Amino acid sequence: MNYYLPPEWHPQDAVVLTWPHSQTDWASQLDDVERCYRAIAREVLKRQTLLVVCHDEHLASYVRQYLLDAGLDCSKLICLVQACNDTWARDHGPLTLVAKHNANGEALPCIALDFIFNGWGGKYESQLDNQINSGLVKQPWVAAQHQPKAMVLEGGAIEVDGQGHLLTTAKCLLNKNRNPGLSREQIEQQLNAAFATDTVLWLEHGALAGDDTDAHIDTLARFAPNNTIVYVRCDDEQDSHYDELKQMQAELEALRNRDGEPFSLVPLPWPKACFNEHGERLPATYANFLVINGAVLMPAYGQPERDQQAAQQLQKAFPEHDIIAIDCLALIRQFGSLHCISMQLPKGFLK
Repeated sequence: MNYYLPPEWHPQDAVVLTWPHSQTDWASQLDDVERCYRAIAREVLKRQTLLVVCHDEHLASYVRQYLLDAGLDCSKLICLVQACNDTWARDHGPLTLVAKHNANGEALPCIALDFIFNGWGGKYESQLDNQINSGLVKQPWVAAQHQPKAMVLEGGAIEVDGQGHLLTTAKCLLNKNRNPGLSREQIEQQLNAAFATDTVLWLEHGALAGDDTDAHIDTLARFAPNNTIVYVRCDDEQDSHYDELKQMQAELEALRNRDGEPFSLVPLPWPKACFNEHGERLPATYANFLVINGAVLMPAYGQPERDQQAAQQLQKAFPEHDIIAIDCLALIRQFGSLHCISMQLPKGFLK
């Protein structure tokens, strides 16, 4: 197989955001969440193309003017008009393969894998979101080839390091609300076949209160270069997450790579508990960062000491990247964070 799913730090053409609008659950806090999207857009546009999926033509015009009025350089902005249910681009966006090599010296196009998105097991309406990828690849400025997949899978459910390892959670991928007809072994086979991995690493423990995704790996543990895993660690014995995350840490310590060696582990601090106006715990996690060209965009939660500690730890894992904090308090009010709303497109996706 000449193709593989690259790690997030692979060179990128673009980052996808699906812009919030008044017909989504963001309606009551549009101003706050748009400021967060604008902060992300500012950093992305400094380094690469920003592709914004817009529900309709009116929103596309608004987004472009909104970013221009904020002084952003929009020469690398693309607005794609495509109807959407919500804004979680990590889970409805394409998982894109790149070519390993080509003996003939020809440039092989990327392959945009289009898995089924079912609203995290039927929890939310997702019909429009599930059509975004097929609309995206039809655009004249897209070079990637479209390949639909019959498996239910969200981008936030898997992590790859480009060295053959895939990290995921049993709570998500083995949940009967995704692929009830597939066993663990069959899911492993399909993942390895789709992404050219050969080692699936399962975590049995780890989950965040307020998380609708059934324990997506991108809220808990993430690959970094040089055989490294960055993960959330809870040191507060009084916190309801303590026991579960302690067991997850033990699992991570026991993992071995293809050469039989342990991974280097970099713990992230545990944010102070955040709640909404209804008293619901919100899934604040520093693991939900986004890697772009030359930088890591890190979610921050208005906790200066812990935000700074998280940045310092991420700098250890990504020493060649700038670490940039983005205020994501608005995002977690809808039970997601920075990585959840974004999807990177590797080099070669765009013409």
